[in-house]
Amino acid sequence: MIKLANFFVSLSFAGYIKLIPPGTFASFLSILILFPIVEYKIISLEIFVVIFFVTFLISLFFINKFSSHTQSHDSKIIVIDEFLGVYLILIFYDQIKIINPYVTITLIFILFRFFDILKIFPANIVDRKLKSAFGVILDDLIAGIYTIIILYIVNAYY
Repeated sequence: MIKLANFFVSLSFAGYIKLIPPGTFASFLSILILFPIVEYKIISLEIFVVIFFVTFLISLFFINKFSSHTQSHDSKIIVIDEFLGVYLILIFYDQIKIINPYVTITLIFILFRFFDILKIFPANIVDRKLKSAFGVILDDLIAGIYTIIILYIVNAYY
């Protein structure tokens, strides 16, 4: 079970990549995986949302297993949270598109990483105080929400 948890939380071992920070690599990889699905509407939005929630629930389970096994909290190897943060943003892709898909996806990547790294309130409190699988994921979902808000605002004025 721990091997499966490791595979899942590290996003197919992407969390072990050391050339660039694992969160940055995982965010980029997440965009590569998810962007074509939303851009070319490979599946319906409803199914996309259901898959998000299923992935979220499975992530909670596997992050708990992995963290218990490694006696760590929010290990750098755990990057499924970045995947979920990017995933959340892409649920709103049709509402936040700007100029063209490549500009939009670049802004998504830059803004998400900015908010994920800075951990602006309340993400900073979640990161410090919520020592659970939910806390590991929630700060990235907050970064995703901030990204969505900024792109909504930019979209309103563009």
